[in-house]
This record gives sequence, structure tokens and C-alpha cells, in this order.
Amino acid sequence: NAAGSPHTARPKARTIALTFDDGPDPVWTPRILDVLRRNHVHATFFVVGTQVVAHPELVRRIVAEGHQIGIHTFTHPDLSRLAPWQRSLELRETQLAVAGAADVTTALLRPPYSSENDALDDADWSVLKQADTAGYVTVLSTLDAEDWQRPGTARVLANATPHGKAGQIVLMHDAGGDRSQTVAALNTLIPRLKAQGFRFSTVGAAVGMAVPVRPAGTGDHLQGIALIRMLQLGDWTIRLLGMLMYAAGAVSVLRAAVVLVAAHRHRRLRAGRRARPWGPPVTEPVSVIVPAYNESAGIEAAVRSLVASDHPVEIIVVDDGSTDGTADLVEALGLPGVRVIRQRNAGKPAALNTGLAAATCDLVVMVDGDTVFEPDAVRMIVQPFADPRTGAVSGNAKVVNRGGLLGRWQHIEYVVGFNLDRRLFDLAECMPTVPGAVGAFRRRALLALGGVSDVTLAEDTDLTMALCRAGWRVVYEEGAVAWTEAPASLGALWRQRYRWCYGTLQAMWKHRGALVQSGAAGRLGRRGLLYLLLFQILLPLLAPVVDVFALYGLVFLDPLRITALWLAFLLLQLLMGLYAFRLDGERPGPLWSLPLQQFVYRQLMYLVVIQSVFTAVSGSRLRWQRMERYGSLRAPAGAETAHCGRTRPGPESAVDPGPGRRVVVRAPE
Repeated sequence: NAAGSPHTARPKARTIALTFDDGPDPVWTPRILDVLRRNHVHATFFVVGTQVVAHPELVRRIVAEGHQIGIHTFTHPDLSRLAPWQRSLELRETQLAVAGAADVTTALLRPPYSSENDALDDADWSVLKQADTAGYVTVLSTLDAEDWQRPGTARVLANATPHGKAGQIVLMHDAGGDRSQTVAALNTLIPRLKAQGFRFSTVGAAVGMAVPVRPAGTGDHLQGIALIRMLQLGDWTIRLLGMLMYAAGAVSVLRAAVVLVAAHRHRRLRAGRRARPWGPPVTEPVSVIVPAYNESAGIEAAVRSLVASDHPVEIIVVDDGSTDGTADLVEALGLPGVRVIRQRNAGKPAALNTGLAAATCDLVVMVDGDTVFEPDAVRMIVQPFADPRTGAVSGNAKVVNRGGLLGRWQHIEYVVGFNLDRRLFDLAECMPTVPGAVGAFRRRALLALGGVSDVTLAEDTDLTMALCRAGWRVVYEEGAVAWTEAPASLGALWRQRYRWCYGTLQAMWKHRGALVQSGAAGRLGRRGLLYLLLFQILLPLLAPVVDVFALYGLVFLDPLRITALWLAFLLLQLLMGLYAFRLDGERPGPLWSLPLQQFVYRQLMYLVVIQSVFTAVSGSRLRWQRMERYGSLRAPAGAETAHCGRTRPGPESAVDPGPGRRVVVRAPE
């Protein structure tokens, strides 16, 4: 710019300024530098900021070997399509990257997608004027080797060869793809032009510029180093996220394959078991223990359903210091075979141990106070005890309050998550949990363990693992169906699952010795515990990473690819859901909410695991938290006079639970 007006400076006669765009590249830039060094030629490299950040050592080599540096923007956009502030940001970031990498700044700029002077339009001219105001000298080309098209070495050589004696600025590339033709053409071009009397120079020397590349100031150098380190960390993080996403995807697919194969195998074995049952029918009476603390909303429905069982039962309701009249309510029912034991509040394990001490039968069924049994559930759940090796049986808990999205999502989780896993654990003989809502045990096996332990918040998981380690077999009886209330709010769900997850972590740590044991204990350790660790702890910890990377990919990478991966994952979940619902005899209608589940429910469950892990690692102890009851359980009709399975309720029945209480009576679909 002379006297405030722009002008064009051309290279001196018989002077060639070789220029290379889009680098530095870890493969092709070193090879081009080697060719230039062998031929004692200096050139000008217009670098892209992102490449500088990725390969700062190459920028240092370029400068150290006497070549000039120019900037080619940070992300290689078309500057004419950007707002002025975006252009300034592109140039400033690239300048800082060069300053951080090689401790120099440069006044040379070549806009991406530029060529010769005659090709400039009004938009391009606005870019040049803004660059001039910022102190940059825009370097266009006079000869385009068109090596980016890879037309062949001979064509690249012909395009880069000047006609006549005029000086030239030759445009070539050291990055952006396979540059083997560029390297081959240079090996011939430089000696040939030297023989014709041409000399090679940097752009600055070719047009007579006074030192376009200068040492960077301390501030720019430090800012540049910080920029490079920050962006390198970001690149590393993105690569790590990508690897974790693929790892999580592989683990998810592996789990799906394992549980589906196991479920199919389990179904075939059950079909065979119908013809060859566990053994002679188990007809001996059963003690049913119902620990209850402030369960007035649902205890009547629960007890009436147990009285209506088609198997002889004694029912022991242990009131653990309730303050809402739970014990009074049960006693007022006057149902045959029902005993109420009152004790001071001591927690659920203590209530269960009280019930064990009072039980008169060797087989005991433990039932939560918010659970209603099907009439045949007790009979079904005790049949596996025909095998003397069986120490405990898990029943099939189903969600009764399925209204609304949250209810549907928990229904899906119970059927697809919990029950598919139970089939796998049953097949692998490593059942880690008999749920508190519906589980049966040999009383003498429990007494041999010292009863129910209170050292974890998941007493059912702790007890089941202890039975496995003692050599007892724990099985799953899907025909023993019980209906339980699920949390009806996100807050209540969070508290319940937080307790479950934290308690499971406690139990896993308590029984970690099973990993090195043999027999049934070893199966629990090396199959059950490792499965829980991989699929219920590590996979949820990775899942938020997958979600973050997916969002990043939708915005900055390939949205079509990310969407396709998400749809493939959703299809896998849907197929698992359809098969699980079929196995459980459920209608698949609720599965329409599965896509929505991925955006809210799944993240909530992952956050529960994350918080539980951090709580466990920090050494904090979580208090037991009771779930809120809603009174959505149904009570079977005729239970007032039924005993030991003499009456079976109809599909719809109504019970007046008394003033101040409400029981919604609804038959399962």
C-alpha cells in the first residue's frame, strides 16, 4: 500500500517463489522440505491454524530451515462468506498458533480458494481490504500447479513451469491429501528451472518486501502456546470421547447379544421344565413375612392378596415402629392366618429378622408392603425348592402404576432390563439379587447366615450374594408374578435408584472375595459381579460421554452418521424390548415411548450411577430412604374369608380401605 492506495508487487524477472498451502502435514511437508533442502531452495508455506496446532514441530522446522511462513486462516473457510469479526478471528487465531509454535509472526496472508488477481470479485476485494487494514499483505499466485487435482506428475510439472522470463509465484500444496505427485514434480522442476537460469526465493525476497516475518512478542508467544495446548487438549479429548463412544457401543451390543441369547436359551429350558418339573410338587405351608413401616396406603391390598393365595400360608406383618396406624389397620381387618408383630423402629433388616424368628415354616416368602401378589404367586415361587440345592427364588415383579411416561419407562425397565438380566443370571447360576418385592428363601439357609444383614442399603442383594457364596442355588421363577408400586415422580425415582445403586456397590465390595473363590461363589464373582461391574457400573459411567460426543458430532462433525448410529442403537433397544415383552406376556404398546426414554430416563439412571460411585469413593455413608406410597395397588375380592388359596379374585374388584385411605383397584392388562 503506497500513499494509501493498494498496488500489486510482482516477483523479479527469472525469480520463482514456490508456495505451499494447507499444511503442515506430517507426511508430505517433511518430504517437500527434504526436496527443498537437497536443492538448496527456500519457499513460503501458508499454514492452516488447525494444522499448526496439530503439528507445531513442523512449523518450527520450516522456520529453522530458512523458509517463510504465511497464514492461510485457522479452519480454511471462504473468508468472503464470513462476517468481518469472523475473518478477524480466523486470522488472529492462526497468527497466535504460529507465534506459539515457532515464536514468529508474519504479515503474509493467502486467503483460501484464492488464485490470481484477475479472479478477484467484490466479495474477495472486501476481504483484501480488511486484511490490509489489519496489516497483512495478501499473496496471490501467478501459476497454479493444480496439484490438488492430482492430474499426474507430468501435468503438475507442466502447470508449474513458467513460459518466458517473468517471475512467478507458483501455487502448490503440501497437505490436503496425497501429495506424492507434488513431491515427484518438485524433484524435476527445481533442477530444470535452475538449468534455465531461474533462481528460487521466498515471496518476501522475490517482491522486495522488508522482513515480513518477525520474532513474536512475549505476549503473543505465551498466548500462542496456551492456544496450542488448549486446542491439543480439546483434540485429545474429542479422540478420547470417540474411542469411549465406540467402546460403549461395543459393550451395549455385547450386552444385547448376551442377554438375548441367554433369554432364548432360558425359554427353551423352561419349556422343557414344564414337562420335567423341579421335582415333586411343593405343597408344604409357607411363612410370608411383610416388613412394614408407614405402609397404610397399600398394606391392606398387599395382605388381602396374600390371604387369597392358592397355597397354604401364614402371614407375619412386622410393624417397624409405624406412625401412621399400619399395624392397627392390619389387625382391624381380622383376616385368618395373619399375625401382626410390633417393634420399635429398627430398619427393614431387623423387621425381616423378627419375622424369621417368628416363622414356623421352613420356606419363607419376603414381601414389600407396597406389593400385591397374584393368587398363584406363592405356589409358583416355592416350586423350585423341590430341588434341595435351591436356597432362594426370585419372582417376577411388575409395575402396577404404568400411567404416564415415567410409569411406562419403569415398566419397560422392569421387563427389558431386570427380567432379561434375571434370565441370564439364572442360566449362568450367578443370581446377584432376589428382589425384596417378591422373593422366597429356605429359612434354615438364612439362619445359617445369621439372618438378614444391615451393613448395606441393599439388604436383598447382600443376602442373595451371601447365599450364593454359601453354596446355595438361586433361581428365577418368572411365573411368580407380583405387582409393585413404582415411584411416580423424578425425585422419588432418584432417591429409590440412588439407594439401590449405592447398596449394590456396597454389596459388591463386601462380596468381592467371590472373585477368587471356586464353586457357586466363584460363579457369582466371575460371572455375576463382573457383569454388574461392566454393564451396570462402567457402561453407565461411559454413557454421558457418548451423549456429549453425539451432540458434538451433530453440530461439528457428520450429523447424518451420528443420527444413523443413534437410530441403530434405538433399533437394537426396540428389538430387545419386543422380545422381552413377548417373553413376559406383555403387550408391546408402551414401547412407543422408548425413543423418549433415551432423552430423559436413561440420563437420570446414568447420573444415579455416577453419584453413587462418587459417594462410595468418597467414603460417605448414605442413609436408608423410604419410598413414598401412592395407594395405587389393587386388592382382590373375597380375601376377607379366603385362606390358603381357597379364593381367586376376579379381574376387577373394589375394596373400601377406610376413611383417609384410597386403594385404586385395577386388573393388570
